[in-house]
Amino acid sequence: MFYAQNSIDTKGRASYIADMKKQCLISLFALSVLLVSCLSWVMENPSIVVSEISLRPRSLTEVNLFLGLDVQNPNRFDLTLRSFEYTVYLNNEKIGNGHLEKEIMIPASATTRVQVPVVAMFKDWGKSLKIIITGEKLPYKIEGKAVIKAAFGSHDFPFSKEGHINN
Repeated sequence: MFYAQNSIDTKGRASYIADMKKQCLISLFALSVLLVSCLSWVMENPSIVVSEISLRPRSLTEVNLFLGLDVQNPNRFDLTLRSFEYTVYLNNEKIGNGHLEKEIMIPASATTRVQVPVVAMFKDWGKSLKIIITGEKLPYKIEGKAVIKAAFGSHDFPFSKEGHINN
């Protein structure tokens, strides 16, 4: 009689295990959604500093503009720069834009130099050419969007950087 009272109900146990699996999956899903939504709280945005700008004539009407950007990762974990779209302004005039589609790894608590190209038409430079020729300070602005990937999700990072080019 004692044995009959403690016998295992296989049907009840199977449904109990199935219920526990469902609860576990729902809990894991909720936790992963919570982690991804809290990514902006955990991850600090990288900083971008324009460290160099170089010009290389491409033709009589076009010039290649190369920007050396130092991307600093303030986080304790690696980040991957997945894509990078930007627009460049000289003297408040748009001179060109570009995008970088290759992935670049930025180590934790480190700075990585990223070279980004801009093809610009001389006709779009307006008053900027006169400022370059006369040697005055030339104001620039670079703005755009970067997509940053971390171990627990991706994050869009809009940026805008202004400064002056000293000739």
